[in-house]
Amino acid sequence: MKDITKKYSNGEVTIVWKPTICAHSAICFRGLGEVFHPKELPWITPEKSTTEKIIEQVKKCPSGALSYYLNKEE
Repeated sequence: MKDITKKYSNGEVTIVWKPTICAHSAICFRGLGEVFHPKELPWITPEKSTTEKIIEQVKKCPSGALSYYLNKEE
């Protein structure tokens, strides 16, 4: 199985998603549906929320499939 990693950014924070370890618990889109919407592509749109809300929600991911890092200013 490939080690796939996808990244989505709002400019301040980048969400990292590893689909191969995702447990599909739905916690992400139940908690922050404006960012996480699995029936659309792209299914993660971080520009639709604040960095603080994104970080708070990503930390709730039970499988560790979602993580984040803060982008450094140039």
